[in-house]
Amino acid sequence: MRIIRSGSRGEDVRDIQHRLLALGASIGAEELEGRFGETTEAAVKAFQQRRGLLVDGRVGTETWTDLLEAGYRLGDRTLYLRYRPFRGDDVRALQRRLNALGFDAGREDGILGTQTGVAIRDFQRNVGHDVDGIVGPETLTALERLRPPLEAPSRAVVREQESLRSMDSSLVGARIAIDPGHGPSDEGNRNPGGRSEAEVTPLLALALAEELESRGAEPTLLRAGPEDPSPGARAQAANDLGVDVCISVHLNGDDDPGAEGATCFYFGTDTSHSPAGERLADLIQERLASDLGLMDGRTHPLAIALLRETRMPAVQVEPCFITNLKEAELLEDQEFRAGVARAIADGVERFFGAISSSAEQAG
Repeated sequence: MRIIRSGSRGEDVRDIQHRLLALGASIGAEELEGRFGETTEAAVKAFQQRRGLLVDGRVGTETWTDLLEAGYRLGDRTLYLRYRPFRGDDVRALQRRLNALGFDAGREDGILGTQTGVAIRDFQRNVGHDVDGIVGPETLTALERLRPPLEAPSRAVVREQESLRSMDSSLVGARIAIDPGHGPSDEGNRNPGGRSEAEVTPLLALALAEELESRGAEPTLLRAGPEDPSPGARAQAANDLGVDVCISVHLNGDDDPGAEGATCFYFGTDTSHSPAGERLADLIQERLASDLGLMDGRTHPLAIALLRETRMPAVQVEPCFITNLKEAELLEDQEFRAGVARAIADGVERFFGAISSSAEQAG
């Protein structure tokens, strides 16, 4: 889809506005004929912030998909496992309730996949209903009657935390997907000289692939040359490859040219998150800040497609602000890019437990 932003006009803008209004947003009457103005942009940014998306005030594929999903409430439609899975806030609410009752629906990502389908059937069997995997009025009534404690952490989060405690593997032989962020349809942020994020991220991704390969890992790039896969297609490619870790390389940007520093993101919403993704992000962020002296922008949860839809620990790494002149110049330096690659690889290696705890403390 085309990216809809400030200044856009048309029926697609009007559709976005009405969806935002239905979610409680406030938009100026003078814009409601389908003009993307200041109040529409503010409403989009507020929605993105609330949903754990990148806050840029633009409606691309990810924000549009979330707008669609946000419109569903549990009970609005009949849910069941199908080839093209149901996606939406109703699915997330269902997963939350099943997990709270002890039926393992997996990650609360709003995607009705195989594990959620199994949990539905297990629940129906447990309450003595027909085991058909269909979430209709009868199954919903049973869920509500049991009043699950929704404040407790989900089984998926607890299970992932436990697996981290017992993790003892090596980077050698590890399969790692590397996603050079953006592409021809969305070139991302630009540096003061006009060079786009989509042009710089492949250079960083290639440096990272070379560094990981030199340490015995098996990296694979998810985008090359003029290819332009959607975020969901990149996540699916990582899943199909069966990789152990996925790293998406992006560059930050801001209207303030003084904004600087490194930031890492992992999957997370207001009710759930990926403990493994958070640990990987923390370890990479630590090395970027300490090894390269970059300002520490810390780690943060995001619910974007590449982090939400991948089935392995996944992070989005943003080592610099491309809109900052100093950092934009650093990114043009091959040695600096190699340093970024080493820092990320150090974090990944520590994640796999290949470095002893004593060495890690010394570092």
